[in-house]
Amino acid sequence: MFAFNALVCACVALYSAGAFVLQDRHEINNRPIIGILTQEVTDDVLKQFGNTYIPTSYVTYIESGGARVVPIKLNQSFAEHEKIFRSINGLLLIGGSVNPETSDFAHIAGFYFKLAIKANDEGDYFPIWGTCLGLQLLTVLVAGENLLSRTMAENVTYPLNFTTEAQSSRIFKDFPPNLLKALSQEPLTANFHHFGVTKEAFMGNEKLNVFFSILSTNVAENGPVFVSTIEGRKYPVYGVQWHPEVNRFQWDPHYNFPHSSNAVGVSSLLAEFFVNEGRRSLHHFSDIAEENIALIYNYNPVYVGNVSAYEQSFFF
Repeated sequence: MFAFNALVCACVALYSAGAFVLQDRHEINNRPIIGILTQEVTDDVLKQFGNTYIPTSYVTYIESGGARVVPIKLNQSFAEHEKIFRSINGLLLIGGSVNPETSDFAHIAGFYFKLAIKANDEGDYFPIWGTCLGLQLLTVLVAGENLLSRTMAENVTYPLNFTTEAQSSRIFKDFPPNLLKALSQEPLTANFHHFGVTKEAFMGNEKLNVFFSILSTNVAENGPVFVSTIEGRKYPVYGVQWHPEVNRFQWDPHYNFPHSSNAVGVSSLLAEFFVNEGRRSLHHFSDIAEENIALIYNYNPVYVGNVSAYEQSFFF
């Protein structure tokens, strides 16, 4: 595994040097494929099933937006990862509990981030979405340092405290006014995190401010205001500290998963938004046979509802 610090420096240099030259394309890809990066299993009770995993809720979330899913295994060469990058139309970084600096998940995510920044600079559209840990990892990659601090929001639901930039953002600009209002007033976002980036830390980091717009914040149970939704100012890079996938695809009654019609609507629109971002990418596999082999359909999910908050997960 290569040096993480060197990768971060390379990523920062890529987006800070030179103009962003992404051009509008009229071509639309109506067979989008989103890659979901697998993550190391940290729960002992789940290690019997495999070394890495993807909760099924993330897969069905992407599929509900109109895309197919390719699981990206960690234990591949960089040449293989680059080939996958040229074949998929977007990347989803899932939540979890691995280290956002030293884990294989972080290292490989950084490699794809570097490729995405370079591609977008060359007019080759490629979106990235980070959920919970995924957002945290994106801030590490952009800032070049770990700015996380304790922001307790464990098994709680919040409305979003929108910033002035939210209404004109790409993520929220097409939300119906009534649903955007509900998102600001009703507890429609599920939070399951102990750490995050405070608004103060975010605003105090020039690299984060240049790269991202803050679209929403929330107040943690222990007091700090944390950043809860971000969007790349120039690049199609997005992050949420909360979990939109659980609103429709996780049902354990011990957890505060919001299932109201408005909660479902928010989840649906965000899934469709990210998949539509992926439609702007014209990456593709060399042929249908290669594509079929790579898809998630080749794997069977395992029922883990008796030992985790997930009903099912894919293991690799």
